[in-house]
Amino acid sequence: MRHNKKFNHLSRTASHRNAMLANMTISLIMHKRIETTLAKAKALRVYAEPIINRAKKDDTNSRRVVFSYLQNKEAVTELFREISQKIADRPGGYLRIIKLGIRKSDATEMAFIEFVDYDENMAKTAKKATKTRRSRKPSTEKAATAVEAPVEETPAAEAPVAE
Repeated sequence: MRHNKKFNHLSRTASHRNAMLANMTISLIMHKRIETTLAKAKALRVYAEPIINRAKKDDTNSRRVVFSYLQNKEAVTELFREISQKIADRPGGYLRIIKLGIRKSDATEMAFIEFVDYDENMAKTAKKATKTRRSRKPSTEKAATAVEAPVEETPAAEAPVAE
């Protein structure tokens, strides 16, 4: 019976699943954003958020516990040095999952998983989205100012040129 066993096994053995989630957590820490399937992204969020939460308290025991999960010195250093500074005041919810749609080859739902506080990529796309569409027909107020502006410039343009 599966009483109170709610996490996704991802069709893998426990050791394979733990190794895969640890590697995905390392990639997420190093790159701040990764693309994966939606099921793996949801499982990764459950696995990685307690590890990320440990980084708030920077002491020897926390570093040892995080290293026992990740087994990567560079990722642990990055987590405690840079990421812990950005998440210090956040009470939880360090990761964001953005659905991308389905993968063409096998119709699997794909998603980005990224740190909420590292949204440089989201900021770049937001700037592009702020552009507005301009109409070709000017309104009556704009037409009046458009007509007046060339009239003021024409006398200056038609002034005799000294030779």
